[in-house]
Amino acid sequence: MIYQKYVKRILDITLSGAAIIVLSPVMGVTAILVKKKLGSPVIFKQKRPGKDEKIFTMYKFRTMTDERDEKGELLPDSLRLMKFGKMLRSTSLDELPELFNIFKGEMSVVGPRPLLVQYLPLYNEAQKHRHDVRPGLTGLAQVSGRNAISWEEKFAHDLEYTHNVTFRRDVQLILKTVLKVFEKEGIHQQGEATMEAFTGTE
Repeated sequence: MIYQKYVKRILDITLSGAAIIVLSPVMGVTAILVKKKLGSPVIFKQKRPGKDEKIFTMYKFRTMTDERDEKGELLPDSLRLMKFGKMLRSTSLDELPELFNIFKGEMSVVGPRPLLVQYLPLYNEAQKHRHDVRPGLTGLAQVSGRNAISWEEKFAHDLEYTHNVTFRRDVQLILKTVLKVFEKEGIHQQGEATMEAFTGTE
């Protein structure tokens, strides 16, 4: 409880602050390449629910183009996600701007991934508890299959984490995340650009 209430936030500030400094050249080069290959804006911003369902703006490098059909509507994600965007996702470089969300206190290094705002009314009573903690850059679901597992499996991992937040587990999950990034597994669900939309659990 002491770790979750006090120490975890101190570690988040320390780790995200150090990472922002060390990885600033990488983020700079990535931003230039995104601008050149995908255009502006370089940063993709989207509202996401955080701890206690408080809405915040999450930052990521954009990975898709703005191509539209003859009616002016955006093409499906699978058609707008080019080779460069896939590379950003497979290496998790697109996630680097979230370090600023962590530093600001909107996210944590480890926790359930922040999902879409429109999913909030679809959660059952158990699933809602994934918002008892700050959302994370990585989490138990990410090292257990990422986007290749079902929504129910994702939520089961999220809830397992929220019930057992410890320093040892966080360190283990961070180390496992590094390995998963190099393995490039579970980036997308079969037949989807990332993962099919959540429509609720029966």
